[in-house]
Amino acid sequence: MTMNYLFKRTTLSKTVFFMVADILSVMLSIWFAFLLRFDSHIPAQYFPFMFRMVILSIIFVLPIFYFQKLYSFSWSYVSANELISLFKGTTIAFIFLSVAIYISHYFPHFTNFPRSTIFISYFLVFIFCGASRFSKRIYLRITGQNRMLEKDRTLIVGAGDAGEQILRSIISSSKSYYHPVGFVDDNPIKQGVMIHGIKVLGKVSNISDLVRLHQVKQLIIALPSASGKEIREAVELGKKAGLSKIKIAPPMSEIMGGQVSFRNLKDVEVEDLLGREQVSLDTNQMEGFIKDKLVLITGAAGSIGSELSRQVAKFKPAVILLLDQDETGIFNIAKELVENFSSLKTERIVTDITNKEKINKIFNKFKPEIVFHAAAYKHVPLMEENATEAIKNNIFGTKNLVEAAVATGAEKFIFISTDKAINSTSVMGATKRAGEMICQLYSAENKTKLISVRFGNVLNSRGSVIPIFREQIKKGGPVEVTHPDMKRYFMLTSEACLLVLQAGAMGLGGEVFVLDMGQPIKILDLAKEMIRLSGLQLDKDLVIVFTGVRPGEKLFEEMLTVAEGTVATKNKKIFISKLSNVNLDTLERKIEELGNTISGVEDEAAIKCLKKIVPTFSTHK
Repeated sequence: MTMNYLFKRTTLSKTVFFMVADILSVMLSIWFAFLLRFDSHIPAQYFPFMFRMVILSIIFVLPIFYFQKLYSFSWSYVSANELISLFKGTTIAFIFLSVAIYISHYFPHFTNFPRSTIFISYFLVFIFCGASRFSKRIYLRITGQNRMLEKDRTLIVGAGDAGEQILRSIISSSKSYYHPVGFVDDNPIKQGVMIHGIKVLGKVSNISDLVRLHQVKQLIIALPSASGKEIREAVELGKKAGLSKIKIAPPMSEIMGGQVSFRNLKDVEVEDLLGREQVSLDTNQMEGFIKDKLVLITGAAGSIGSELSRQVAKFKPAVILLLDQDETGIFNIAKELVENFSSLKTERIVTDITNKEKINKIFNKFKPEIVFHAAAYKHVPLMEENATEAIKNNIFGTKNLVEAAVATGAEKFIFISTDKAINSTSVMGATKRAGEMICQLYSAENKTKLISVRFGNVLNSRGSVIPIFREQIKKGGPVEVTHPDMKRYFMLTSEACLLVLQAGAMGLGGEVFVLDMGQPIKILDLAKEMIRLSGLQLDKDLVIVFTGVRPGEKLFEEMLTVAEGTVATKNKKIFISKLSNVNLDTLERKIEELGNTISGVEDEAAIKCLKKIVPTFSTHK
């Protein structure tokens, strides 16, 4: 017996149960209506009226309730939305009932018919049908108080929509670990307000006092749209109060369907303290860009590619083509998408983007309308040691994809670039700048719109500094920082990918979009923050050592050259770089020369050719 069959069987049983309950509610409502109308003594001549009124009511109520989706809801999580639908459904049903009685030959124009019974029945049907739906919620609310006494007393930071949803899910479930004792919120209007019986006890600054007063053991931070500064303040106050158990709701961009429950909560990580700035998006434009389109994502198993896949899936594409060399990663992201988006069609493609023949076959077979190109070799020091491989993958792999997209008439091609492409001191950065130039080259005379999007580091991405620090802390140190003045731009992966989608929707072809990454963060401060979050003390429990700047690295990454500058867009987080014109004939000739060079095994010759393509590329090699 499959899970799908069991789910359908459970859903059918619930539908039948509520239909039977509604039939009984209608019968009782009409009977009580006549009892009330005639002071408990119903004249015998009205019994046939009652019977026909019951039949008509059932005929109207059941189908209308069905179309109002009153038979397809979660019994434990029934809310005001279902109450509104019930009110609409009951009103529509009784309007039809009144019209039917009025035009009926049996009740000619309400002659000898007690019309007040219709109004009384209407209110009673609404009450009885609502009670049947809210009964489990009421039961869980009553019994939940007893269950929660055995669980950790919990303070919720944030009395907004996220806090309310988390509280509701805690109350409705027997599997949560929390006993909510109150909220804190800085909004003065919310002070003293009761939410599902739980009071807003004070402001965020009162956390320490409230923890002591109410014997709080856990803190839940329900501020999915808050800045890193606000999150950090709440965490620090909780830790000062002696709390070791602090959970946080993820940002809304990471929550499927925009609904959050206690199951979404996670431990506070350094990315929650650094990268929580609200991102404003035109979701209608993004949906128009993606919906019903065939979308190809290269590097779909990587940090950026997999998150792009999740975000694209939210906007209902016709098909997502997932392409990568990593077969395990492709299997995992495809499985995740199917689990979270049951109606989504996916195609799993394992191949190397440098295989021109295979890439052409894929594009000719599927003819993708939108291409997000996230596949790249990105590890800076490693690519310094393997320059020809970086050039093959990041330049000629990109060129293969661009040519295939143009040849098959793709609508848009979005190239994921990096801040390391600017005044590059690394092979990786120079190959990314060359990729931008290739997109400029092919945008000049083709209908395919080729767009580049440039941004810095994404928090917690594979191979980035945060997972490395986390592993070093886990082993007891030392934590290795290259230089005390090293700085980098950081952004949440989900936010970066959403801005990539927005830039792709806005692009007209040939642009290099630059994402506003906020203020750069010192890597040393990041390391110290992660040590503190781990509950350890610097120089007592573990130490930080400086290892020196690695080949190809800069102390500080720019997003633009001095000569470029930017043009603002309607999204305050997205800018367009004012690039210098690319000489198309010269670029093609230099790329061809580079292609001939990398057939050998010497990196130095390849780097020399690469410098001709990217004049701002400087290296000590």
